Order: sequence, then structure tokens, then C-alpha cells
Amino acid sequence: MKISEGGRIVIPIEFRKALGVDIGDELILHMEDGKMLLLTRRQALQYVQDQVSFYKNVQDRRLLADELIAERKIEAADE
Repeated sequence: MKISEGGRIVIPIEFRKALGVDIGDELILHMEDGKMLLLTRRQALQYVQDQVSFYKNVQDRRLLADELIAERKIEAADE
């Protein structure tokens, strides 16, 4: 695909059909790790929910690990 005047690109009909988008629909353009993502609103919402869920789980694991380390230190001190 080529970029035309004004930075325009044409999304092939097969892609539009697969995404369920039509002429005039709004899409969200996002850049991550040097890659350009073109998302529907539904996809963007799911993406954000997945990111929040991932970071929440990472944070929970860190807290659990900190608690385990603290418990082990107390047990070691009691011995």
C-alpha cells in the first residue's frame, strides 16, 4: 500500500470486512514498540482492559512475593 497526499492510506475491502468497519467509521491509531496499530473502538477498549488486567496481576504478584519474604524473615528470626 502507498501513502497518498495528506498521509492517506486505503484499507483494502477484505480487511475492512474482517474488522467489520465501513466508510465513515472511526478507528484509533496507536503506536507501540515502533509498530502502528489500527483498532476499532471495541478492540481499543479490549486492549486497554487487557493492559490494566496485566499490570494489576503483576502488582498483585509482587505484593504476594513481598508478603512471603516478610513471613520467611519472621520465621527465620524465630528459629
